[in-house]
Amino acid sequence: MDTDIIPVSGVDELDKHLDDLLADPTLLPTPKLFDDVELQLTDANIPPLIPRLLPKITEILKQYQNDPAIICSLAVKLLGPVNFTQVLSLASEEALIQALRSPAPSANILAMTVLEKAARSPGDAAILAMMNQLITNFLAQWLSAPQVEVGEKGSRVLSDLLDVDCDTRPPDGVSVNGMEITVRKAPGQGLMWRRVFHDRDVYDLILSLCSIHGPLSTQQRSLAQGRLLRALPRLAALNFRAVTWTDFSDLNQRYGNFSGNGGLLHFAALHMIDKEDMLMHLSVIDFFEALLSIQRITPFSSYKIDTLKGLVKEATAQDNALKAALLSLHERTVPEEAEDLGRFIQDILNS
Repeated sequence: MDTDIIPVSGVDELDKHLDDLLADPTLLPTPKLFDDVELQLTDANIPPLIPRLLPKITEILKQYQNDPAIICSLAVKLLGPVNFTQVLSLASEEALIQALRSPAPSANILAMTVLEKAARSPGDAAILAMMNQLITNFLAQWLSAPQVEVGEKGSRVLSDLLDVDCDTRPPDGVSVNGMEITVRKAPGQGLMWRRVFHDRDVYDLILSLCSIHGPLSTQQRSLAQGRLLRALPRLAALNFRAVTWTDFSDLNQRYGNFSGNGGLLHFAALHMIDKEDMLMHLSVIDFFEALLSIQRITPFSSYKIDTLKGLVKEATAQDNALKAALLSLHERTVPEEAEDLGRFIQDILNS
């Protein structure tokens, strides 16, 4: 087998340019130097370049004053073959938090790409779950970033982390419209779930950013609400109890003006949006359609059915558009699932 690795040309020039950027944070990067190296990178030739280039890039990003997109692009490529614990030896938790807080979407996505690596194994997800400040800053940026690409990246990362960390698994082959709910089959440790759903500060953060009583502008709040609504149906399939129950009923009262121990699902479905906002109303309809489509095929429990009946009853009590959409949902699904879905929704609505 040929073990020779074709050398990457232009590395010396790029290395010197990185030194210049370190010395002068106001200096503009030279895109050609970055592009020439990045286009040559493969899993085979990246490893020897990591200790040479990545520490400098990390230091540059801590102090850089211009758009770091070209620098972040190279960093993402260099991080390709590196696992989560290896990244932590190259970039500190503080550096990742700084990247998440950056106004530059490329820096946010770079940091989220690092967190995404923890979704490759339950052990790595458990390590990440212990980094409270990192998780808090990640969730804050996921919900509040104005850029669509940051929100979409954050949604994927959060769902994948909770997927791999889930300590119970739906049966193999559970899918909606041909798409499997879970990707990873081995049960996790549940530490990420506890961090997101049972940490008071984290629960407070999520509710505050999505609530009409929170600090975000109307436009930013709508983005945050939409991101939460799109994430919850899959999370409910993984751990229904976690998303429908909370110990922090006082926070429900503060941000959603409702009493009881209903969790994020109740807050998002019933108490989060301004019902006069037509676009958000459509998002809630989409949410209920996704939720019921998925819950039809997850394992039966009396708690699940009773919770769904109560949720749908309250949501449709004065919302004829939602009720009509749910009653016609079976007509808009794949034929082989239509009859069972229609029957399931009728059962939920006829509580």
